[in-house]
Amino acid sequence: MKVVMIGTGYVGLVSGACFADFGHQVTCIDLDEAKIADLKAGRIPIFEPGLDNLVAANVAAGRLAFDTDPGPAVAAADIVFIAVGTPARRGDGHADLSYVHAAAEQLAGFIDGYTVIVNKSTVPVGTGDEVEAIIAKANPDADFDVASNPEFLREGAAISDFKRPDRIVVGAHSQRAIEALRQLYRPLYLNETPMVVTARRTAELIKYAANAFLAVKISFINEIADLCEKVGANVQEVSRGIGLDNRIGSKFLHAGPGYGGSCFPKDTLALSRTAREYGAPLSIVDTVIESNDQRKAGMAVRIIEACGGSLAGKTIAVLGLTFKPNTDDMRESPALKIVPALQAAGAKVRAFDPEGMDEAARLLDDVAFCGDPYECMEGANAAVIVTEWNQFRALDLSRVASVLADRILVDLRNIYSHDELIDIDLTYHSIGRPHEARIEVQ
Repeated sequence: MKVVMIGTGYVGLVSGACFADFGHQVTCIDLDEAKIADLKAGRIPIFEPGLDNLVAANVAAGRLAFDTDPGPAVAAADIVFIAVGTPARRGDGHADLSYVHAAAEQLAGFIDGYTVIVNKSTVPVGTGDEVEAIIAKANPDADFDVASNPEFLREGAAISDFKRPDRIVVGAHSQRAIEALRQLYRPLYLNETPMVVTARRTAELIKYAANAFLAVKISFINEIADLCEKVGANVQEVSRGIGLDNRIGSKFLHAGPGYGGSCFPKDTLALSRTAREYGAPLSIVDTVIESNDQRKAGMAVRIIEACGGSLAGKTIAVLGLTFKPNTDDMRESPALKIVPALQAAGAKVRAFDPEGMDEAARLLDDVAFCGDPYECMEGANAAVIVTEWNQFRALDLSRVASVLADRILVDLRNIYSHDELIDIDLTYHSIGRPHEARIEVQ
């Protein structure tokens, strides 16, 4: 099939490369000439494990191409995906659909023959209706259907998620559109991947409901972690104890500094706004949004308390800046709240992240970026693990103790255990676990 992907951001580029790998002819379109030039030269604008090789292989095979001109590709296409950004709108938190609307209006005039237009972007309920109206107005003679096909890709594992998904969701009102998407996803359909076929508005809501539910789980276990600290319980054992219940499941039950990224923050806000507009407010989602904001702000307080209540004249080493490992995405990362708060409390901040420092340098002021974790910690009063990169899971803890001036390690991801530190002269602080007292070498 001939496929066009409007937008070469995270979703568009990963999806386009994977569809090409399925054997389809894919053209990825973007108005950013510099980005398209980079992609044609083999330079990938985002960090996603395996994506560079996947793109290169399919470009070499002639199945994947990049362009700034949508005309010829859309005219020849069987399916056109809209995969542009829908950031939270300033002021009200609603999804900004200006890029979606602009893409629909732009492609409308190029439709030639029956074409399925698919919203791949995460969009509020009813956006498919708006896209349909925009195209029909711009090109009354166009033969097309609009469908919803939300993505469920985790940054850092996107290729695996695309090729081995839990399910494919298709929302459409036309059997022609449904059959076209079945054919597109045929390699997965043959592997018996469930395809959930619904009305368009239902598909749009499935995406938001899924992300909101996962955000609820994260915020829930973070609040349980706070309770564990008060009563002397261990949140990791609580997580395991409840996660083994098949009705609950173990995923997204890891206590930490709060969720971030490109999806959960904006999607919970957008869902909350939609619910209020329709007169069916989601009090649970509203509470989760507030809880997560407070969680991020509270992490700096924990660090200050771990350092004796004052950071005046002290240096803090921050390990990890991205919102999660295996990505360079800084959007809504807890580090964006934590670092400025530490600086406001009087600390100098050094930082190291395997992939996120270039982006962090544009978002954070007066941070000294370092070449590796130990350089970052050398002479610092305390170190803070903010992102659980694998690189931080195997630190030489004796060396950590030797390079830190005050021998304080604050582990916001519970990477280490107190048993591992029994013979290490470190003051170790973690999340939701007992025995935070100093462990001295005997």
